[in-house]
Amino acid sequence: MDDDIEGGKLGPYHEASRTFPNMRHTPLIFQLLMRINSRALLVVLLCGIGALFYIAARTSPIILFVFSVCIVSFLVSIYLTKWVLSKDEGPPEMVQISDAIRDGAEGFFRTQYGAISKMAILLGLVILCIYLFRSTTPQQEASGLGRTMSACITVAAFLLGALCSGIAGYVGMWVSVRANVRVSSAARRSAREALQIAVRAGGFSALVVVGMAVLGIAILYSTFYVWLGVDFPGSMKVTDLPLLLVGYGFGASFVALFAQLGGGIYTKAADVGADLVGKVEQGIPEDDPRNPGVIADLVGDNVGDCAARGADLFESIAAEIISAMILGGSMAKRCKIDDPSGFILFPLVVHSFDLIISSVGIFTTRDKHESGVLTMTEDPMAVLQRGYSVTVILAVLTFGLSTRWMLYTEQAPSAWLNFALCGLVGIMTAYIFVWITRYYTDYKHEPVRTLALASSTGHGTNIIAGVSLGLESTALPVLVISISIVSAFWLGQTSGLVDESGNPTGGLFGTAVATMGMLSTAAYVLTMDMFGPIADNAGGIVEMSQQPESVREITDVLDAVGNTTKATTKGFAIGSAALASFLLFSAYMDEVESFAHVPFNQVDIAIPEVFVGGLLGSMLIFLFSAWACSAVGRTAQEVVTEVRRQFIERPGIMDYKEKPDYNRCVSIVASASLREMIKPGALAIVSPIAVGFLFRILGSYTGHPLLGAKVVASMLMFATVSGILMALFLNTAGGAWDNAKKYIETGALGGKGSNCHKAAVTGDTVGDPFKDTAGPSLHVLIKLLATITLVMAPIFL
Repeated sequence: MDDDIEGGKLGPYHEASRTFPNMRHTPLIFQLLMRINSRALLVVLLCGIGALFYIAARTSPIILFVFSVCIVSFLVSIYLTKWVLSKDEGPPEMVQISDAIRDGAEGFFRTQYGAISKMAILLGLVILCIYLFRSTTPQQEASGLGRTMSACITVAAFLLGALCSGIAGYVGMWVSVRANVRVSSAARRSAREALQIAVRAGGFSALVVVGMAVLGIAILYSTFYVWLGVDFPGSMKVTDLPLLLVGYGFGASFVALFAQLGGGIYTKAADVGADLVGKVEQGIPEDDPRNPGVIADLVGDNVGDCAARGADLFESIAAEIISAMILGGSMAKRCKIDDPSGFILFPLVVHSFDLIISSVGIFTTRDKHESGVLTMTEDPMAVLQRGYSVTVILAVLTFGLSTRWMLYTEQAPSAWLNFALCGLVGIMTAYIFVWITRYYTDYKHEPVRTLALASSTGHGTNIIAGVSLGLESTALPVLVISISIVSAFWLGQTSGLVDESGNPTGGLFGTAVATMGMLSTAAYVLTMDMFGPIADNAGGIVEMSQQPESVREITDVLDAVGNTTKATTKGFAIGSAALASFLLFSAYMDEVESFAHVPFNQVDIAIPEVFVGGLLGSMLIFLFSAWACSAVGRTAQEVVTEVRRQFIERPGIMDYKEKPDYNRCVSIVASASLREMIKPGALAIVSPIAVGFLFRILGSYTGHPLLGAKVVASMLMFATVSGILMALFLNTAGGAWDNAKKYIETGALGGKGSNCHKAAVTGDTVGDPFKDTAGPSLHVLIKLLATITLVMAPIFL
C-alpha cells in the first residue's frame, strides 16, 4: 500500500486547520440515559421487556412470537453495528472530512426534527379537538368507549407513530455518517470489504426500522387489548380494535412527509449547486475538495437519502399493516369467523418473518473472490441481487407457512391456500418491479446507454431523451400493478369465505395479502437502499482526501450500483404505496359506513361535485410536485451564488492555496430547506381536510348528507392514480439521467470533461429534484392522504 495513503501525507492543504464548527450534540434523552447507573438502566430495561411479555401473554401467543422476533432482530442489528464500528476510519484526512459530514448531518437533523415535532404537537391538539366533538360509532357506544377516551387514544397513537418515525429516520442517519468513512478506508485495502461494510451498515438500519414498525403496532394493539378488556361482555370486539390504530399510521406519514421534503430539498439543492459551478463552470471533478458546496452535498446524502428513506419505509410498513388489520377484522366479522385474531394479526407475523429472512439475506451478501484483491472482482449488483434472490425464496416459504398457521379456518379449509397464492402474487410483483427499475436505470441496459448517446448531440437532446424515457417507464409498472390487484382480488373472492347472505367477501383481504407479500422483503430492500448513500459518501470522502485513482475506481463502481439500488427501492416503494393506498381507500369507505350508519361502498364520479373532487386530487399531485421542485431550484440558486462568490473572492482555492468556507454553504442549505418544506407539506395536509369540510357544508344545504365524504373519496382515488404515475416518471427519469452521467464517466463517449459529459451533467441536474425530492415525497403523500382521511373522516359527515 502506498506510504502516502498509510501516513496521510497529502500536502499542506490537508494539514490546514479545520474550519468546520463542532455542531455535534447528543440528544437530551441519551444525555439522561448516560447519567443513569448502568445496572439500574439494565434493571429498568429488563422490567420493561418483562412488562411487554406479560401484556403479550394476556393478549395472544401470536403477539408473544412477534415480540420475541423483534427483540432478536434488534440483537442482530447490535451485532452488525459492532462489526461495522470495529473497522478502522482510515488516515486523519478521511476522519476530518467524515467528522464535518457528521456534524452537519446531526445539526440539521436536530433542527429539522425540532420543527417537525412542534408541528406534530399542534396537529395532535387539532385532532383532539375534532374527536372531542365528533359522533361515535355504534361499536364504540356498545363498548362504552366515549368521545374523550377515543380522542385520547387517537392522539396518543398519532404522537407515538410520529415519535417512532422520527427515531427510524435518526437511526438511518446515525449509521450512515459512521459507516461512510469506514467504507472509504476499506476501499484502500479491498473492494470486497468495502462492499460488505456498506451492506451491513444498511442492514443495521433496515432491521431497526422494520422491527420498530412491527413492535410499535404490536405494543399498541396488545396495550389496548388488555386495557379496554377486549372481547369481554359489554366491551369492544377484537374485530373493531384495529380502527384505534389509524392515528399511528397518520403520525408516521406526517413525519415521513416533512422528513422527505426537508431532506430532499437539502440534498438536491446542495448537489445541484455544487455540480453546476464545480463541474460545468470550473471543470473540477465531483466531490473535489476545492468545491465550497461539497460538504453540504455529502451531508445531504445522509439527511435526504438515509434519514428520510428510513422514515419513508417505516411509514409504508405501518400503513400497510394497519390497513390489512382493519380489512382482516372487517372480513372476519362479516364471515362470523370464530377466532378472528389470525386474520387481524397476520400482517405482524409476515413482517416478523421478514426480519428473519432479510437477516439471512444480509449475511449472504459477500464477494465470493479473494478478500485481499484491491479491484472489484465481482459486480456488486450481482452480489446484492444474490442476497435478494435468497431473501425472496425464503419469503415464499415463510409466507406459505404463515398463511397455513394464521389463516386456516374450518368455514373454508382451502382459503389459506388462495391467500398464500395472493402473497406469491405480491412477492412476484416486488421482484418484477425491481427488475423493471433496474432495466430503466442501470447503465448495463439499453435505455440508459441510449440516453447517454443522446448527450453526444447536446444538452437539449439529453433532456428530451430523459423525459421520454421517464414517460415510457410508467407503462410496465402500471400493467404489473393492475394485474396484481385484479389477480389478488379474484383469488380472495374465490377463497370460499362468504358472509351471512352467501356473498364472497375475501377479495379486498386478498389484495391486502398481496401487499404484505410485496413488502415481505422490505428489510432487505431497505438495506439495498441505504447502501447507495453510504457508497456515495464514501466516494466523496475518497475524492476529497485525494486517494489514488484505484481507490476512487472502487468507490465509483459502488456509487453507480448504489444509484441503481436507490432507484430500485423507489420503484418498490411506489408499487407498495399503490397497493397500500387501495387498501386504505377501502378502509376509509368502511369507516364512513360505520359513522354514517348507511351503506357506502361506491363513489359515482358522474356527480359533478364528486368529479370536481377528482380533478382537485390530480391537481394536488402536480402542484405539490411543482412546489417541491421549485423549492430545490430556489435553494440551489442561493448555493450557486455563494459558490461563485467564493471562487471569485478566493482565487487561491483552485490552486489549493486557500480553503473554501464549507460551513457557509451548509448553513445556507439548512436554513433554506427548513423554510421551503413548509409550503408543500401544509398543502398536502390542509387540502383534503378543507375540501371535505367545504363540500360537507355544501351537501347539508343541497340535501346530500354524504357529499363531503364522497368528494374526499374521489379526491383520494384520483390523487392516488396521478401520484403513482407522476412518481414513476420522476423516479425513473432522474435515476436514468444520473446513471447516464456515470456511464460516460467510466470513459464512454469521451469520458469526464467532454462535451457529452457536460450535457449529461445538465440532465443529472434536472433529474436530481425529480428522483430525490418530488418523486420520493409522492410515495409518502398518497399514503398520507389516505391516512389523514381515515383520521379526519368524522368532519366530512
